[in-house]
Amino acid sequence: MLNDIGGSPRISINYASSIQPVSFKKDLDSYLKARAPVTFLSELRSNLQISNEVGSRYNIPLMNALVLYVGTQAIAHIRSKNLGPTMSTIIHSAHMDIFQNLAVDLDTEGRYLFLNAIANQLRYPNSHTHYFSCCILYLFAEANSEAIQEQITRVLLERLIVNRPHPWGLLITFIELIKNPIYKFWDHDFVHCAPEIERLFESVAKSCMVTSKSQQQIQNVEPDITECS
Repeated sequence: MLNDIGGSPRISINYASSIQPVSFKKDLDSYLKARAPVTFLSELRSNLQISNEVGSRYNIPLMNALVLYVGTQAIAHIRSKNLGPTMSTIIHSAHMDIFQNLAVDLDTEGRYLFLNAIANQLRYPNSHTHYFSCCILYLFAEANSEAIQEQITRVLLERLIVNRPHPWGLLITFIELIKNPIYKFWDHDFVHCAPEIERLFESVAKSCMVTSKSQQQIQNVEPDITECS
């Protein structure tokens, strides 16, 4: 609902040039345009993996660059239709094909890096924050296993249990996740797996609500991203 939510953020690095090798970047652009080659998704994990050693399996700079590049291309595609990021406009696209494939096909280590690459974009009000907020909420809603939903929650929670201030986009996304009944957040087993974990969730949720209310009074805006509902 903020005017700034449609603006593009300043980025000081050429993240597209980090997508290497050139053949991978060429296949990526081709898939985004025409969903071809058909083998792109099945080979995506191997293109991101650089070793079999636990803790250093993946090319992290490439992962971050890939997520940001696909996201910016998705925003441009949505805008070409005179639309904005919503739950209905981000789905059924080559961009979301890539993100859903990564969420499902990567192992725990790779998925953690992938989800953190998305969370890195949940910053101040801008088009990237808007798109990636909708994106991570959609991945949670459409996850085919609770393990993915638990890992999404972990990535968000890790950034909320540290000292304030917290990024605006991070707060907005987490509040939407815990407040909107379509996500059934409080029904998941991992929320209630232990009394101390349940208390932690309740404490963080209460803290987020208080922080968001304070920001709302300053900015005079409603905290929910209802377009992502």
